[in-house]
Amino acid sequence: MAGDRAEEEEGEAPPPEARAAAAVERVAAAVEAVAAGAGAGEYRNAYRRQLLALSRRIRLLGPFVLERDSVMKKFQGVILQLEQALCDIPYNELDISDEVREQVELVHAQLKRAKERIDMPDDEFYNDLLSVYDKNYDPSAELAILGRLSEKLHLMTITDLTQESLALHEMVASGGGQDPGEHIEKMSMLLKKIKDFVQTQNPDMGPPMASRVLDSNGDSRPITIPDEFRCPISLELMKDPVIVSTGQTYERACIEKWIASGHHTCPTTQQKMSTSALTPNYVLRSLISQWCETNGMEPPKRSTQPNKPTPACSSSERANIDALLSKLCSPDTEEQRSAAAELRLLAKRNANNRICIAEAGAIPLLLSLLSSSDLRTQEHAVTALLNLSIHEDNKASIISSGAVPSIVHVLKNGSMEARENAAATLFSLSVIDEYKVTIGGMGAIPALVVLLGEGSQRGKKDAAAALFNLCIYQGNKGRAIRAGLVPLIMGLVTNPTGALMDEAMAILSILSSHPEGKAAIGAAEPVPVLVEMIGSGTPRNRENAAAVMLHLCSGEHHLVHLARAQECGIMVPLRELALNGTDRGKRKAVQLLERMSRFLVQQQEEQESQSQASAQVPPQATPEQVPENDIPEQLDSPASQYPMVV
Repeated sequence: MAGDRAEEEEGEAPPPEARAAAAVERVAAAVEAVAAGAGAGEYRNAYRRQLLALSRRIRLLGPFVLERDSVMKKFQGVILQLEQALCDIPYNELDISDEVREQVELVHAQLKRAKERIDMPDDEFYNDLLSVYDKNYDPSAELAILGRLSEKLHLMTITDLTQESLALHEMVASGGGQDPGEHIEKMSMLLKKIKDFVQTQNPDMGPPMASRVLDSNGDSRPITIPDEFRCPISLELMKDPVIVSTGQTYERACIEKWIASGHHTCPTTQQKMSTSALTPNYVLRSLISQWCETNGMEPPKRSTQPNKPTPACSSSERANIDALLSKLCSPDTEEQRSAAAELRLLAKRNANNRICIAEAGAIPLLLSLLSSSDLRTQEHAVTALLNLSIHEDNKASIISSGAVPSIVHVLKNGSMEARENAAATLFSLSVIDEYKVTIGGMGAIPALVVLLGEGSQRGKKDAAAALFNLCIYQGNKGRAIRAGLVPLIMGLVTNPTGALMDEAMAILSILSSHPEGKAAIGAAEPVPVLVEMIGSGTPRNRENAAAVMLHLCSGEHHLVHLARAQECGIMVPLRELALNGTDRGKRKAVQLLERMSRFLVQQQEEQESQSQASAQVPPQATPEQVPENDIPEQLDSPASQYPMVV
């Protein structure tokens, strides 16, 4: 600054416009300095009165009460810089209107007053924050503390919470790889606590994100997205859910930004992540797709941008992989077996190895070993393909290499472990919608049904997972039903051990939407077990049982199923589900209650009509009025001749 002034004294003084521009530049620089040091987001701070004038003119950034003293000093410094910069503007030499000049002078006066005044911060607010962060409060006072924080931070609605969550996430992501510090993680924890508090106090608010779909009349209606389908960071419906090492699931793009910005802890649990590896959550992705289909929504599309780790592998690692691929081509069965086993382990280890092995050309060679007469070689080869298929880009390579018939061959003829891993491979591949069609059309479904019936517990679970995924595609439902899937599923549903109950109910819910599936399920006398499930199952199984009942009660034999449901006492558990079930369970229960009510009204009307008809029958003649030759030799029961009044 001194150097600049010296140059001005030696040379010609700049014109007023240039000096004004320089002053404005200094104001802008001061504001940008705050922005650079503070992050992004909407202003939420304890020092509302003190910084109100400044907050009206620049968009304040993020919540900073955790760094109370340092933030106060920063804002005081900015106020000083702004006030000094406005002092340097040569108003008298500028051609500006009186209104503009009055506005600038008003701002200048406000900044001078702010410079001279230091308001006391809200100590109660600050102490509440510290008590939550340090977890040193009385548990009985938690609700009161969270209520005060929610009000003072203006986080009173789900929309507020959503915006704050996104702002916090963006603040972390824009940190340029620098760790913002422990306070960011504490703010994330606080936001989750306030979100839970708000939803507990206002259960009718629903989750923060909702979509709209068209109903049968073409009208738009809101649809609530289940909590478990939303990313804890963005609070949006997940497109590509992945699991981190702590077991929590996030949207891939969100957690990748979190990790890239230098964090090594799980945003939800605050636990240290042992690795940055991300595992696709195929089961959740399938459940989201099924939920979208059930609710008439377009399933979320995953990004087509590759997420390849860089670099894939070192030159020495690549040389080792090339050597193993050479052994796969060896005529020596022992060399083939050992090479396939080592590739299986390498592909299991990490994502880099999966990329490098596939890029080296391993997939066609491993496929050729699926027809090997050596069962161990076959088992290693199919398991290596399973591990390679975990990486998204490798799925396309496996399918385009014509792998499905060979995998189905192992599924039918391999050892039990090979069959299990073949089923798991088909499940992994079938997360891509178009591959569901390919796999279903190549004979995989009957083989999976057989494995579901005769496999080990693990094999049955793998088969059930693959069948669930494949049956999301409508064309595969008929194949599964004709392969005898329904009797097997009903056997699992009625199994007293409860093994695979969740998988069985999920599959049953999918198949019941198909006409053949509805008929097959209806023939298995399902109503008693479904009514019992609605009354005493897990939340997810209760909603699936209600969904199956709803399909049965809207089909060809709906009156039979409605009557049987009434006999089994469905009304009480249905009413309870309508009050306390999941969102989907509540909707299904309400629809079922409406159908049951119409059925009961119809029954009552038929009984009343029957009673009226009985009342109109002429009274029976007395013996004296009937000629003897008109009386039959043997009378049937009166009940067989005249309708009874019920």
